[in-house]
Amino acid sequence: MLYNYNPLGRQMVDWSAVVTVFGIYVAAVVIPGPNFIAITHKAVTGRRVDALALVAGIVTVNLFWATCAMLGLSAVFAVFPWLAVGLRLVGAAYLIWFGVWLVVSARATPSAESRSPKVPLFRGAFLQGVATNIANPKSIAFYAAVFSSAVPTHVSTPTFFAMLATVGASATCWYGVVALVLSHASIAAAYRRAKAWIDLTCGGLMIALGVRQALR
Repeated sequence: MLYNYNPLGRQMVDWSAVVTVFGIYVAAVVIPGPNFIAITHKAVTGRRVDALALVAGIVTVNLFWATCAMLGLSAVFAVFPWLAVGLRLVGAAYLIWFGVWLVVSARATPSAESRSPKVPLFRGAFLQGVATNIANPKSIAFYAAVFSSAVPTHVSTPTFFAMLATVGASATCWYGVVALVLSHASIAAAYRRAKAWIDLTCGGLMIALGVRQALR
């Protein structure tokens, strides 16, 4: 889809397009994937504010990919197919690396330091959220194929920003709730009792997702 400025419709919002974007995005975002696993692990191992910072990084990248899709991401990939393949392989490599790190650290004993306020908010967790989602093959494929094909060819400027706001609000609400719920003290305590199994599971899922993407 290519976004085209329409001066005659600059005051109009195509609510049917916004509702369509909301429907397909919500259906995609609630399906667990690398973003969900990363938020889950951060929520139960770090401070709540760190989990929310990671969410902010993921939402930021979602807005970036949505903007690219509406400006013609699928067209770029059609002209340069090697770019799509390269992004997919880089993303798969990151997921495998993250999964291996979780597996290796599964036996480490969680300490109070992991929940201390030493690490600045946007230096660690936010950038981890950005890295997780920017290299997420699921996000790239979704925005390049499903999202871009569902958006009308010609939209007004208000519709453009309304669709972006829909993506941002939906991602913030869903991932924010996940982070808030899983960062509760009782859930974090349960995690510490079953750390090895949880980290091995999360790491194994990340590795499996990475390998699957690399072989597609």
